Amino acid sequence: MTENPDAFQTDAAPPPAGQVLDAHLHVLDRQVLDRDDVPVTTADDLELDGIEVGARIEPGSPPPTVSAILTGPQLVMRLFGGHAPAARRVSIPWRLVAEVDVVIRLAASGDDLEAGWAERWVSRHLIGRIPGGRHAPE
Repeated sequence: MTENPDAFQTDAAPPPAGQVLDAHLHVLDRQVLDRDDVPVTTADDLELDGIEVGARIEPGSPPPTVSAILTGPQLVMRLFGGHAPAARRVSIPWRLVAEVDVVIRLAASGDDLEAGWAERWVSRHLIGRIPGGRHAPE
């Protein structure tokens, strides 16, 4: 008996345009570097456009798109549970993302982003006080 190859076809949606990423695997908890490879922050969450929280997604509706990387004081929240208030989250527009690889590279300077203040503070006040902490090893 031969199988009919058309018997298992479904009405699957066409593949989306652009790069397809698995948020958990490729984006979340990745280090974010600026255009000069200076650490800015880590990606804690994503902001999506085209979807409402709690709303039913109808079949055939367009998929949501990523509009921003969200970051903020997540370490304390992970230790004690819960989520940081929305007012404490910092948003990095997705249009500034130049590359998603082992790290997320931005096409902007970290000095221009509010998200980099924690890395800059740690670098100046903690790492900078360690002998040799103000320059790269030779």
